[in-house]
Amino acid sequence: MAANNRRMSGKKGAQVGSGGQRRKGLEGRGPTPPAEMRKGHKKNRIANAKAKQTARRPVVRGRGGKGTSEMVVGRNPVVEALREGVPATMLYVQQFIDNDERVREALQLAGERGGIHLMEAPRPELDRMTNGLNHQGLVLQVPPYEYAHPEDLVAAAFDEGEDPLIVALDGVTDPRNLGAVVRSVSAFGGHGVVVPERRAAGMTAGAWKTSAGTAARTPVARATNLTRALEAYKKAGVVVVGLAADGEAEVGELEALEGPVVIVVGSEGKGLSRLVGETCDFRVRIPMPGGAESLNAGVAAGVVLYEAARRRG
Repeated sequence: MAANNRRMSGKKGAQVGSGGQRRKGLEGRGPTPPAEMRKGHKKNRIANAKAKQTARRPVVRGRGGKGTSEMVVGRNPVVEALREGVPATMLYVQQFIDNDERVREALQLAGERGGIHLMEAPRPELDRMTNGLNHQGLVLQVPPYEYAHPEDLVAAAFDEGEDPLIVALDGVTDPRNLGAVVRSVSAFGGHGVVVPERRAAGMTAGAWKTSAGTAARTPVARATNLTRALEAYKKAGVVVVGLAADGEAEVGELEALEGPVVIVVGSEGKGLSRLVGETCDFRVRIPMPGGAESLNAGVAAGVVLYEAARRRG
């Protein structure tokens, strides 16, 4: 009987058991969201599935590991990476994101570059992909860097009829230093950079940005064992020159820079490791009349590369 009384009631407004839904039903719901953003829609399920698949992939920050991808997170970092030409495969944009100038620029740059897919994803998926970092609704996926083999750098130089000019980094862990070295090698006509596989900086998004795009044309090789790689260079007729504060001669006195040479630069704090230092044919120093104790790897490499380029004329 109670049910019949409710159906026959002529009162306006909310009725018993209605929860006020009739009145709410008269209110507008705004424009219909895109299919990718409507829960239950086929395109929404596809977008979520792709986001989850990416979230399960290995994510590396600070090192460019083989077979792994890197995530650049945050509005400013993503825009800067796109401006500097950092290679990317996917730009993830949070659903219902607050559209500001940086978001618009990121979308524009990704569209102009080509080859970068745009994917809209719910915030929980972006949180999981970035391990809870403050992504601000933008995540850029950078593909794994394709490292060359150390022997490829020498072979490429000889194939061009040129004496190899290579820089090897020993214990340099800052990707920005690696990017600066790549930029200097490109500027002074070098043939590539060699880094150890372990305990060393890799070609991350930070290194790409510091290289100012030159990483696209200057190869970086990764050596399983740097000492053995240098010994192989010596067997190929390449002179190994190490930079050291206690070097026997100054850089400007070294005639070996005129021929095939690999310049080994150590970390700013520890310098060359013992085994690498013993492998070098020469150990030279950069004169610093201003009294500075050391130079960072990027600056030191640039000084020696300039001297080598000047001598090669």
